[in-house]
Amino acid sequence: MARVELRAIRKSFGPTEVLKGVDLDIADGEFVSLVGPSGCGKSTLLRVIAGLERQDAGSVRLGDEDIGDRRPSARDIAMVFQSYALYPHLRVFDNIAVPLRMRRLSTLGRLPVVGRLLPATRRIERTIAADVTAAAEVLGLSGLLDRRPAHLSGGQRQRVALGRAMVREPRAFLLDEPLSNLDAQLRVHMRAEIAGLHRRLGTTFVYVTHDQAEAMTMSDRIAVM
Repeated sequence: MARVELRAIRKSFGPTEVLKGVDLDIADGEFVSLVGPSGCGKSTLLRVIAGLERQDAGSVRLGDEDIGDRRPSARDIAMVFQSYALYPHLRVFDNIAVPLRMRRLSTLGRLPVVGRLLPATRRIERTIAADVTAAAEVLGLSGLLDRRPAHLSGGQRQRVALGRAMVREPRAFLLDEPLSNLDAQLRVHMRAEIAGLHRRLGTTFVYVTHDQAEAMTMSDRIAVM
């Protein structure tokens, strides 16, 4: 867990200045929502925190570290996208396991045939399976681990995306309008699930939405853009 500090963040796309000196402090373990109309820079600010966009000026700090110049993979931050971004050819189990395999296995260990022959790989895969199973139990996905995304509902796909982020045990979660593709009834259910997940994990959450009711229901604080 860690606090997130943004200082004087500026970002332009061509002649259009989207972020105009944004300052924001998010406490360790806090759930903060960024709310505002389309085009106000909410998602851009989230992508700057994640490292997917490089700010033109200003600093991004996670805990006591300045992470503004780090690659996204080196920031220890997990992001959940609006589109779920699941691998359609992989089972739910393997979708959740992807970040663990990328982090824990060597390049040789990730090879489909050769990797399975290595004793170290088999040992690591057992720990990965245990972590995926634990995350699936928390998110109610235990009975779906052998399915592929095409055979899941929108809410189930969203839970898989959350599980893939959760197993990394990041210092902060970034969620970019993750419920916008769901129908109204399912959105209400998933709000409660995400709020409950935040309470269980106690990790810093930064959540982007244009829905004020959604933000007020889930957040400790709201930043209006």
